Order: sequence, then C-alpha cells, then structure tokens
Amino acid sequence: MWNNLSRILFVFGLAMTGVAAYLYWGYGAQLRQQSRAVAEKNQELSMENDRLRENVIYLTSRLDNVVAKISKEKEDEIAKVRNTRDEMIKSLQGEVAQGQVRITQLADRLSVNIVDKILFPSGKAEISEQGRKVLKRVGAVLAKIKDKTIRIEGHTDNVPTGSPLKGRFPTNWELSTARATNVVRFLQDSAGVNPTVMEAVGMGQYHPIASNKTAAGRSQNRRIEIVLFPRVGALVGSLRESGKDGGKNTLANNAPAAAAPAMGNSGKTGAPNSDSPAAEVNNDKSPARSSAQGTNPAARVS
Repeated sequence: MWNNLSRILFVFGLAMTGVAAYLYWGYGAQLRQQSRAVAEKNQELSMENDRLRENVIYLTSRLDNVVAKISKEKEDEIAKVRNTRDEMIKSLQGEVAQGQVRITQLADRLSVNIVDKILFPSGKAEISEQGRKVLKRVGAVLAKIKDKTIRIEGHTDNVPTGSPLKGRFPTNWELSTARATNVVRFLQDSAGVNPTVMEAVGMGQYHPIASNKTAAGRSQNRRIEIVLFPRVGALVGSLRESGKDGGKNTLANNAPAAAAPAMGNSGKTGAPNSDSPAAEVNNDKSPARSSAQGTNPAARVS
C-alpha cells in the first residue's frame, strides 16, 4: 500500500515539475521579453526627459538674453527721445513759455502740439510767416531723426467752415488735411526732413484735447500735432535680429529627437520622424495712435 502511494506521489511530483518547467520556459520567456521591453522603454523615456530638461535650460537662457537685449535697446531708445524732447524744448522755449507749443513724452513716443494761430491765418491752410519761422526750428530737430515715423496731424474745433471757405474746404476734414499736408511739404522742402518717414493726416474735429464749449478750449483743439513713434519696420527688424542670435541654435534644431514608438514583442523600435518643420510666428502691432488711420475716415496723404 505504501509503495503504491509513494509511486503516486512520485508521479504527481514529476507531473508538477513538468508543468512548472513548461510555465517557466513558455510563459516565463514571454514575460522576460516584455520586462526587457519595458526596461528599454523606461531608459528611452529617461533619456528623453534629460533632453527636454536641457532644451528648457537652453530656451530659458536664450529668452533671458533676448529680453535683456530688448530692454537695453528700449532704454537707449527712450534716452534718444528724451534728448530730442530736450532739444525741441530748447529750440521752442519762447513758444513753450507762452503756451503756444506743448511738448510731451510717453516712453519712446514724443508729441509736439502747436496751436494753429502761430502757423496759419484764421480759416486758412497756408502757413504764415511766423509759422514758417517756427517750423524751421522744429524741422532742424526733426531732420536729425532717422528711426522714427513722424506723423503730422491736422486738428480743428467743431465749428463748421464758414461760407467763404466752403468752396475749398467743405468740412473740417478737408481743412485739417490741407494744413497737415502743407506742414509736411514745408518740412520736406524747407527744413530737409526725410519725406519717407513722414505722414500727413487730417483728423478733423474728432480728436479734441479740450472742451469745444469755450473759446479757450476751441483754441487748443485747433492745432497741428507732430507725433514721433517707432517705425514698424524697425521694430520687426529688431525682433528678427534678436531671433538670429545664436545662429543655427533655433528651437527646431535644438529640440529633442522624436520619441521612439513603444516596442512590441519583437523588441524592435520604429524610426524617428525627422520631418517636423520649424514654426515661426511674427506678431506685429502698430502703435496705438496709428490705428486711427484705419478706423477713422481721416484723409491721409503720403
């Protein structure tokens, strides 16, 4: 009886050993292969993480350099405008003291407001002799400016043009445009200001700086405003130059290689994709005041 039981137990042990060996060499081999694939994938992900970390460090450093460069250029630009403002104030100190000229600076923008009575006879667009003398002094300063847009704006009060003027200037649009154009032509012909940086804009009565309910307010609104602001082309060029910093070290060339696809049972990986194009975005905004030309029916003469 014990011999039979021993034989049964022995046979059962052999059978279990065979089953264990089958499971180990069959399913175990597949599990080991999957385990190796997971380990290799984890190694790839770790390398990918290292590449991304290096790329973040590079981009952060480059961004800091570009911001510092732009900040320095902005400070230099503001300093130049401040020098222009001081020179303009010195040239027109008499008119400034009398309140006939007002000069203001906002960052890298400069505005020179000249009341119409020192430039034009009442109701006319032709520049007076006194106005020519004032504009020659203004033009001597403006002629030195190379990297700004110089916009000459003609403004009126809200009083309609009278009967004697209706033939030439049906409304204040025509009067303000004619005055701005005459100032631009004078600055070009008599003061040597570069015409390619100037704009003549008629603003009519629609941009007052004082109330039109009083004679004093209307006098302030009848004016020529000379506005200096950065040229859009110069801004774009500056941004492009900043983008060239570092030569070929662009985002596309420094980006980490594409991650390999997950490995299957075969243990082979797919080829990385090398055809990802670089994307370049150019967001260009013109100065806030220049938007008036696109939204108002103000006449513009180039």
